Amino acid sequence: MEENKNKPERKNQERRNFIKSGFAAAGLALTAAGLGKVLSGKEDSDTGEKINVLTTDGKVMEVDSGHIRKSETCCVSPSEARTGIPGKKWVMVIDLSRCKHALKCQHACQKYHHLSGMNVWLKVFRMQDAENTAPYWMPKPCMHCDKPPCVKVCPVSATYKRSDGIVLVDNQRCIGCRFCMAACPYSTRSFNWEEPQLLHETSGATYSPETGFPQKKGTVEKCDFCPDLLRQGKLPHCVTACPNGVFYMGDLNDDTVTNGDETVRFSQLMKDKSGYRLNDIIGTEPSVYYLPPVDRLFPFKDPVKEANIGKEE
Repeated sequence: MEENKNKPERKNQERRNFIKSGFAAAGLALTAAGLGKVLSGKEDSDTGEKINVLTTDGKVMEVDSGHIRKSETCCVSPSEARTGIPGKKWVMVIDLSRCKHALKCQHACQKYHHLSGMNVWLKVFRMQDAENTAPYWMPKPCMHCDKPPCVKVCPVSATYKRSDGIVLVDNQRCIGCRFCMAACPYSTRSFNWEEPQLLHETSGATYSPETGFPQKKGTVEKCDFCPDLLRQGKLPHCVTACPNGVFYMGDLNDDTVTNGDETVRFSQLMKDKSGYRLNDIIGTEPSVYYLPPVDRLFPFKDPVKEANIGKEE
């Protein structure tokens, strides 16, 4: 029990050590400002001021304002946000054998992108391939395809692909036609039908497609791979929030990916663990890869079923 209590603190320290050495070895340049933020060690603290926020399932919850991430102005120009990070080709690997439906990844994504209501950028699905096969959990972000259908159908170039492989949405250009949603074979996009409910958290922030906020009614949004963090030499929020190392992120040009605890060769990982991509046959060439759910770290548990059994008893 004591070992488990110390695990988050130890994991944070390992991630800091990795940022100082691992990414540098992989060839990822850290800006002085970005490094300072990573090593500052600042944690959320209580202020006594309570704020009502909307959870991903539509419930109102009261939280301390100290646990709400304040907006920062964007650090790149609109043209840089559309161009991408020079020399990089970002890829994500998701290890299904490690996912236990903790949903820490989803909560972190919602918090740091100021998302409310039913718009969830990172969904975790219960999967079962056949009646007699074992179920498993599958996180599904945007696939950031190398040949994205969403980009081809956008009539105003609001959805675009960058040189570093990231596909973004510019809500200042988006006209809400939703052609991109219809074209996406992975159904990873959502639409702002109503005025975003967390605008007070992003008031005064300079909009950038790299952060995605402030959100705007009548526009499309989706997972963005946290390019503002990648530009600073940091890992996306879903990667650092996961307690089990499910998500790996890295640069395909360096053939290196990391989950914060371990850094491995991307090509070797694919070879050793039979990595694959979703619906690869349709030719979209996703930048998200999966490792099959074999030799699992945890037994499968369905919290919905367990909750219903508890009610029946």
